[in-house]
Amino acid sequence: MDKLKQVLSGQDDGGDGGSSGILERANRATTLACGTRVKGFAICFILGAVCSILGACLLWIPGVGLIVFAVLYSAGNVCALGSTMFLIGPWKQLKSMCAKERFFATIIMLVCLALTLCSAFWWKNKGLALLFCLLQFIAFTWYSLSYIPFIRDAIIKLFKLSM
Repeated sequence: MDKLKQVLSGQDDGGDGGSSGILERANRATTLACGTRVKGFAICFILGAVCSILGACLLWIPGVGLIVFAVLYSAGNVCALGSTMFLIGPWKQLKSMCAKERFFATIIMLVCLALTLCSAFWWKNKGLALLFCLLQFIAFTWYSLSYIPFIRDAIIKLFKLSM
């Protein structure tokens, strides 16, 4: 923390005579230890799961249930997605999300997340909110499975065999 304060106040030259930029020095000062990364991941992921489950439980509250559900479910998905940033860092996470094998699932998930909130706040349509949450869940699952080698190919083959 002291290193971060020094960098942000401009008192630290980073040990290189001031040739590196402030963003590079701030990045070095804010690097998390491995244990801290794992704890951050676990806390963020569990918080996301709790938000999603709590949102699903509160859906049936008369009047405000839909809005509470949409907000908590979407916040839970954002927390769960953001939890991996603790493990690999935000820049790598964004690059990974935009990789060709994940790009389509990422776009679908983010669009469905926005449409879930729109259907709750502006359109006030429970059916649409549930549909977009289901699509959000499927896209998030497909996105997550892309990190396991060959699993998506196996799932596609399984569905082709069953048809």
